[in-house]
This record gives sequence, structure tokens and C-alpha cells, in this order.
Amino acid sequence: MAAERDQIRRDLVALLPRLRRFARALTRSADEADDLVQNALERALKNLGGWTPGTRLDAWMFRIMKNCWIDEVRSKAVRAKVFAPEETGERVGMDGARAMEYHLDAQLVRAAMEELPEEQRLAVALVLVEGFSYREAADLLETPIGTLTSRLARGRAAIEARLTEGG
Repeated sequence: MAAERDQIRRDLVALLPRLRRFARALTRSADEADDLVQNALERALKNLGGWTPGTRLDAWMFRIMKNCWIDEVRSKAVRAKVFAPEETGERVGMDGARAMEYHLDAQLVRAAMEELPEEQRLAVALVLVEGFSYREAADLLETPIGTLTSRLARGRAAIEARLTEGG
């Protein structure tokens, strides 16, 4: 049992980049995202018995994170925040012009995602960014798959329109 718990903890550590990306999609703030990841991990570690071995640990964690965010919104009435820019120095060692182009492209995509309504933003984050299947994302968001599909289509179209405008 101890070896199993240690393996789950290692798997959780491996999920951290994905959890942080999803948290940023939820919160629109790097600082709040870090807090949300921490809260979700604390909740998961306290309730490891709630995860069924053989099922997807990432889906379980994303559901915990979504529920932590709902709890946070309800308890603090979170105000809309401006997206915080990426920390400086993340791309050290890259070609300067290419790094700048990459950074500007990433900012355009982030800005386009920021303008989406929450339900579209979460659908895009789970399916296009995190790679969940439509069924998995629909289950995580507790919505019918048809609803997820339409939210995703509207989100994609809005992002494409925004990027076409900006380009």
C-alpha cells in the first residue's frame, strides 16, 4: 500500500504542468492558478481513497480542481482578473527573434481565450490544450457531450476570428 501511495504521489507530480495550465484557464491568473493547484493537490492527497486504481488519475485530478474552483468562486466571489504575463526568463537560450514571435503568438492565443465565456474557455482548455477526449471533458464538466461539442465549436470559431483580426 505504501509503494502504491508513493507511485500515486509521483504520478501527481508528473501531472503538475497540466494541472497548472488548466488552473490558469480557470482562474486567468498565475498566482490564483498556483493556489488552486495547491488546494486541489491537498484535497487529493487527503482523499486518495476516493481515486479508483485503474481509472485515469488525471481525470480525477481535473475534476477535483474544477470543484475546488467552484468552491473558491462561491466562497470569495472572485473578481475578474487581467491575465498575468508569463514570467520572464522562461525561454532562456532560444533565438531572440523566434522567442519573441513565439511569445507574441502565445499572448494572442491567451488573449483570444480570455475573451471566451467560461464554458467555452474550459471546453477549449480541456480538449485542445490538455488533450482530453470529448467524452472525458464532458464528464469532467458534468455536461452532455453535445453541449461540450457546441461550446468547443463556438470557442474555436471565436479564437480563430480573433486571431484572424489580430493577424
